[in-house]
Amino acid sequence: MTMQYTPPGEVPQPDAAYLASTAFIDSDHPAVREFAERSVAGESTAIGRAVKLYYAVRDGWRYDPFNITLRPETYTASKVLQGGPCFCIPKAILLAAAARAVGIPTGIGLSDVVNHLTTEKLRERMGGKTLFLHHGYAVMHLEGRWVKAAPAFNIELCQRFDVLPTDFDGTADAVFQQFDARQRRHMEYVKDHGTWSDFPFQRVVDDFRDFYPPQTWSGQAASEKFEDGKAVR
Repeated sequence: MTMQYTPPGEVPQPDAAYLASTAFIDSDHPAVREFAERSVAGESTAIGRAVKLYYAVRDGWRYDPFNITLRPETYTASKVLQGGPCFCIPKAILLAAAARAVGIPTGIGLSDVVNHLTTEKLRERMGGKTLFLHHGYAVMHLEGRWVKAAPAFNIELCQRFDVLPTDFDGTADAVFQQFDARQRRHMEYVKDHGTWSDFPFQRVVDDFRDFYPPQTWSGQAASEKFEDGKAVR
């Protein structure tokens, strides 16, 4: 199925493309379906299922901004499910796949954000930058409207760094907080890139490579080059 794209300010059509299993959002994978069904057990409404899935992903995987790679398999929901700590995009993809597995139309949203509280270690890893390109979140169609759900920061991380947790009730957008628990400026959304029915891997990889230095990529040699998401030497 052809990937659909909806520009910022426009509303996607909740059609079959947002329920389909894809290469990245592999909602028909047995492990993804089992995870989704187990997480929503006892919930009869779409909103109830969406909320349970959100917290299962948010707190089930530790957020790790140092674990960014350019390898396509790390952005496949079934692989995320089996793996360890990861950053915002893989967690959003897993949430989207699990939501589709229980019948909730879901896409992937991407926005650029500035982290005003980023650590020196992370800033150094990112070449001195505080702009995070393509912050990823799920966009769910619930009771006739689309809502954003960013499951990136797990509750333990929030408590450790005095970050306000991003809570989700299924009726309003759940995105990063502008201020932390001590009222310091935290996250600033600076550019919305729109919504996709599948993860636009090549666009994200190309933009990451153009913007960030080679040391950003965890476990990858600086000399590696990529074509269609695969390393070539």
